[in-house]
Amino acid sequence: MKEEKGALILHSIFWSVVVAAAITIVLTTGSEITLKRELISFGLFGILNVSIFYINYIFLIPLLIKKRKKYWLYLVAFFFAIIIVAFLKTVIAVLNPKDMMIIRDEKVAYTVNQYFFGKAFLAGFFMVSSCIIKFTVDWFSRERIQRNLESERREMELQFLKSQLNPHFLFNSLNNIYSLAYQKSDKTADAIMKLSEIMRYMIYESNTPTVSLSKEVDYLTNYIELQKIRFKDGAFIELTLNGEIDDQKIVPLMLISFVENAFKHGVVTDPENPVKINIIANQKILHFSVINKKNQQNKDAQGGVGLTNVERRLQLIYPDRYKLNVVNSATHYTCELMIDI
Repeated sequence: MKEEKGALILHSIFWSVVVAAAITIVLTTGSEITLKRELISFGLFGILNVSIFYINYIFLIPLLIKKRKKYWLYLVAFFFAIIIVAFLKTVIAVLNPKDMMIIRDEKVAYTVNQYFFGKAFLAGFFMVSSCIIKFTVDWFSRERIQRNLESERREMELQFLKSQLNPHFLFNSLNNIYSLAYQKSDKTADAIMKLSEIMRYMIYESNTPTVSLSKEVDYLTNYIELQKIRFKDGAFIELTLNGEIDDQKIVPLMLISFVENAFKHGVVTDPENPVKINIIANQKILHFSVINKKNQQNKDAQGGVGLTNVERRLQLIYPDRYKLNVVNSATHYTCELMIDI
């Protein structure tokens, strides 16, 4: 719809300029203005000008260039159309010499050759203008289609990454609750309630492009509390919040994988080396970091599917607007993320 509207506007501007130029020429050349002359000039010749323009626009370019790639045949048709239109105009002018072949108060007369080549030049102008407008409209059309395809591809990829993230988290949480149930722990009911709150956020509230940063923090807090339940000796987590947490927006489920990996691969039961989670937000920047002591008995690579997905989402949603720094030292693992929000 937008493409058709844009093409209509472009065509309207072109023909308005042509008509205005034609009227200006008539009024400034000193030619005698007669009804017959203007009917021929704006009527018959106008029909020929419009015809050659749209024959090229609708038939020649799409059929010979875009579909068949017959460039040499198009050039033949291009010049043939110019010759035909110039010939028809010249014949009409020769049949009406007093009105069409004489200008400037009958003091100067065109020769047949001069008239023919003048009209051939004019026909060439309409053919070239038709090409320019056609290729311009087609270029904008291709750009729009490309943008739509890119947007659809991006949306599909984001949905795919999100669908990977949710089952990944759910699988880990259900395993934790299964362990509690197997041990007949009194914490099982609390764990199920926490998981219910988390899933409500994931299913209903995270389907919008952005959410309040405070809701994302609440989600992280519920996740941490859920994870704490399964540790008999306690889990030591320091969550620090600073800045304008309530006023900022963020893409949902962007931070959870960093915290999840700290529980999965790190040591969370050492009170001397707690997992440190820091969130600082202002009007421009979100600074998020997770530092955890590495579990030397865990041979799995730190990160995994969760962080891979998060980094891909960052590339899609915040291109050139984020910095992710990961430090994997001998004893600690640090993830530091800064987003221009």
